[in-house]
Amino acid sequence: MPTDVPAAAARQEELLRRARARASGRGASASGAPPAASESAGRGPAPLSHAQRRMWLMDRLGHGSASYSVPFATRLRGPLDVAALTTAVTALVQRHEILRTRYGQRDGEPYQETLSAPEAVPVPVVDTDEDGAHALLAEEARRPFDLSTGPVMRALVLRHGEQDHTVLLTFHHIAIDGGSLETVARELAELYGSAVHGTGPRPHAAPPQYADFARNELAAAGRLDEGLRHWTGRLADATPPRLPRPTKAPSDAVTRPAGTRTVPLGEQVPQALRALGSEHRATLFTVALAAAFAALQRLTGRDDLVIGVASTHRQGAAMRELVGLCVNTLPVRVDTSGDPAFTALVERVRDALLEAQQYRHVPFDLVLERLGAAARDTDGTALVRVTADVLGEPTALHLPGMAGEYVEVGVDEAKFDLSFGLFDTEVPAALVQYRRTALDGDAATGLGTHYATLLEAVAADPHLRLSQLGGTAPAPQESEGSRDPQGTGDTPGGHPAEAALRTHPRIADATVAGPAGGPLLAYAVLRESVGPTPHELRAHLRAALAPESVPAAVTLLDSLPRTADGGVDQARLPGMPAPAVPTGPRADAVTEGFTALLGRVPAPDDDFFALGGHSLVAVRLAERLREALKLPLTGLDVLQARTPRAVTALLDAREIERAAAKAAPVSARPRRTRPGTVLVTGATGGVGASIVRELAAQGRPVLALARPESAHLVAAEGVDVVEGDLADLAGLRQAVDGADAVVHAACTFTRPEVDVAAMEAMTAAWRRGPFVFVSSVDAYGHPAEDRVAEESASRDPLSPYGRAKLDCEALLLRAAGTEGRGGASAVRSPIVWGPHDRLRDQLRWGATGMLYQAAQEGRPIALPRPGTGGHAWYGAAWVHAAALARSVTACLDTPVHGVANALSGHVSWRDLATDLTELLGSTSPIHETDQVHQDLDHRWHYDCARLAAPLRSQPGEDRRSVLSAMVNGGSGQAL
Repeated sequence: MPTDVPAAAARQEELLRRARARASGRGASASGAPPAASESAGRGPAPLSHAQRRMWLMDRLGHGSASYSVPFATRLRGPLDVAALTTAVTALVQRHEILRTRYGQRDGEPYQETLSAPEAVPVPVVDTDEDGAHALLAEEARRPFDLSTGPVMRALVLRHGEQDHTVLLTFHHIAIDGGSLETVARELAELYGSAVHGTGPRPHAAPPQYADFARNELAAAGRLDEGLRHWTGRLADATPPRLPRPTKAPSDAVTRPAGTRTVPLGEQVPQALRALGSEHRATLFTVALAAAFAALQRLTGRDDLVIGVASTHRQGAAMRELVGLCVNTLPVRVDTSGDPAFTALVERVRDALLEAQQYRHVPFDLVLERLGAAARDTDGTALVRVTADVLGEPTALHLPGMAGEYVEVGVDEAKFDLSFGLFDTEVPAALVQYRRTALDGDAATGLGTHYATLLEAVAADPHLRLSQLGGTAPAPQESEGSRDPQGTGDTPGGHPAEAALRTHPRIADATVAGPAGGPLLAYAVLRESVGPTPHELRAHLRAALAPESVPAAVTLLDSLPRTADGGVDQARLPGMPAPAVPTGPRADAVTEGFTALLGRVPAPDDDFFALGGHSLVAVRLAERLREALKLPLTGLDVLQARTPRAVTALLDAREIERAAAKAAPVSARPRRTRPGTVLVTGATGGVGASIVRELAAQGRPVLALARPESAHLVAAEGVDVVEGDLADLAGLRQAVDGADAVVHAACTFTRPEVDVAAMEAMTAAWRRGPFVFVSSVDAYGHPAEDRVAEESASRDPLSPYGRAKLDCEALLLRAAGTEGRGGASAVRSPIVWGPHDRLRDQLRWGATGMLYQAAQEGRPIALPRPGTGGHAWYGAAWVHAAALARSVTACLDTPVHGVANALSGHVSWRDLATDLTELLGSTSPIHETDQVHQDLDHRWHYDCARLAAPLRSQPGEDRRSVLSAMVNGGSGQAL
């Protein structure tokens, strides 16, 4: 095995509950005795702190992305004792309960529960060279956490050489903050030293536990009224800044949601800014924050601005050793009007920050709840969307006997729409990080340059006025609301009257609408409180436009009503005909849900936030409707739809989709009366759906495993559905027990420990018939030879995904042929292409996605030149989903009793890039370089003799046809 893991044969349920971290032996507790039950754990579940609640809500709303992973990596040079590191990490988790806490929900309220102290925390070791390390670290950091089961910390060691390692600890943000990392690093160093010398850890007083902090915060909630009154008054009528959005959302925004612009600064800049601050009774942080306000003022053209800053609840010596999330957001509101000198702006920011810090104990989420709809702009944008910080030297792990160096692990995520940063390090720099869907890329590049130039300028002459600091305000049409919010690429102001109004110097926003059968109407928003009258504006239009293009009337509004995605909501414009009130069971359920949770009967177009809604209510409403209507709905859906009408329309659309899928008659025969039933997992995925289709075409009875909300997608004649997923081990065992054969095609992709635990449960329940596992060529790792024979030995490095596939294969093949079980087949597939929607997602990620997106955007495509690195060919293996399905079903009749590859062919990167550019009509130039991008570092050809017959290509399964089907969304005819 390529992984070094502390020993323990884990039970299946415990594997799932503890993130299914498999161990190969049972280690001793760090103190040599069984860990004592924790005092806090003995008191039962605890409430969540407000900071934790925010993290939990983000996870429940569907934001459980790498944004909230905290990777902590250090390059260690010297003799690393992995066993001692395992002991130290285990002792750390035993010592701090927050690192072994799970998060549940009871009666709509979240709680935290401390799990038993582990006997050993797994610390896998992966051999990899320096070139492959970055990708492995990033992959591990992006791997999501399951807060409902834990753990919230993972460890990984990359071994580059005998005395050269990288140690990565990945935490969920719900369990840790920056201050905690310093405690973790210090305690790990001490615990490691004790383990190396065999002395046992020095006795320490028990550290404070985070659950107690959360309980105390809840107990003090009644003392927050004064602070809440301050914040609601201070933030009254504040609105979030409008940022210049991209005209069209980046095509790779899903795989690369964040952008970063870093500009080096002169070595003297931080010290000069620090000196400037001391002259005005301000810190370096305050000066950097003032610079962020100046840059934001220039970007938006607005004077009344709010920027969020991080604050901490850590006060006093007792809190110093606390590990947990002790941060709060302070909204700092500053008036930049009057073209002040930068020194004057520093003083304004200083006073505003000092005032905010007096009330830093008030959780920001409570402030947002008290503000209600006033905490958001008319388009739903949150009040704090811009933040600022000063970044010092990062924390690193310094273990005895080794030199430690911090390693940056990028996860390409951004927590806010825009963040300013000043690196106060040996190599100073200005930083701008942004969400690529929220801020135009060119604007972000210019903003990063401007922020750095501004810092340099005020470091040299702090008396410059804001107007003297350079930079260009964005043109009005580039602000949010004037861009094309649907991403259609249409130019703003499609109607001539709208365009003419937008060019008026005293108009901030405008739109034109034409009611069915009615006159053309125009709506405008003035830049100032006083401006041209509707009569004057209509005269302006008559002078500029042909008579048929002049609206019948111009109406002035304070702001244009907008939909959740930022587009103008024409149904809410004055004078437009009111749409019919939604009716039916889904509309009734939505109205009842809004009423029950918000305490008011809503009108169809009442705004969720204006009614007092917030994130937790959205989660509860989604769960209520999902349970009542048996339709998929998330809290994020509610926050984006916002009105009862829009939520009802979304549910109506999903009911139509479900009804269409059920249109074909479904057999009513109970599955247990049908001999030969084949269980198929992952039946709603692209591969699983193809397998179900192939089995049904052969007349085999199928039992498809699917989540409840998507079960309708696989219902068909000859196909019965059992509800469940890979996390439901009991359900998996029951499903396997009721089948005469098993095809296991489901995979989490990002949670290999869940995949392994699921396979362990399924093989334990398997008692008859064949079992086919859809595996991956990733299980081969990085073979030494460019041609790979079937069942060749795996070679490091293996990705966590590839290693999990290998472990699953081993579990299956060991069980095959025992206790009445049939033959087993592990079918390793490469990239799977096909017309299924889930397979089209490959146009957004990986090598295929990278080439597709470059061709779609007309960007140059750089490919590795044959011969680079000593390899004559670079490209990928691929298989058509239908060919893979035939191969899998063939293994039911004739098991291969081992591993077989399933491929339709191999394609060089040049041929694939050429196909994609031609299919898209792209002008992207293709050129070769001596550099090999990590996504394109693939040069292996895989043999596939064992399944050659079912893999034989059928009409429409050639590469060109399947790519055409994926690109164009059709059935796949070659161009």
